[in-house]
Amino acid sequence: MALLAVVGVVLLVNVVGGATAKAKGLAEDFTRLVIAGDTDTAYDDFLDPALQQKLSKEEFAAGVQSLELDETCKPTYNDFKVSSENGNNAADVAGIISCPSKEVDLAYRFDGNKDMKMINIKLRPRA
Repeated sequence: MALLAVVGVVLLVNVVGGATAKAKGLAEDFTRLVIAGDTDTAYDDFLDPALQQKLSKEEFAAGVQSLELDETCKPTYNDFKVSSENGNNAADVAGIISCPSKEVDLAYRFDGNKDMKMINIKLRPRA
C-alpha cells in the first residue's frame, strides 16, 4: 500500500512539475513575442478562443504597442502557481518586464489539458 502511495505522489509531482515547466515556457515565449512587437503571432498562438472573443487582435496590438517595449526590456517571472485537476492544468504566472525607463507588471493565466492557452492577461505599466 505504501508503494502505491509513493507512486501516486511521484505521478502527481511529475504532472504538476511538467505543467510548471510548460507554463514557464509558454510565458517566456509569449513575452518574447510581445517585447519583439510580434503581436499577431502572440495573439494567434497563445490566446484562448474565449479570450480572443473578448479582446480583438487590433485591441491587443494597440495595447501592446502603447507599452513601447523594445529589445532593452527583460522579463522576470517571480510567481508560478500551477494546479492540475481531472487532467486539466491551470497556471498563474506573474512578473515584471523591466526596461531602462519603466517597468510593466505582467500576469497571465493559462488553462487546458494538452494545449494550455492564455485565458487571462494583464500587462500594465507600474505607476
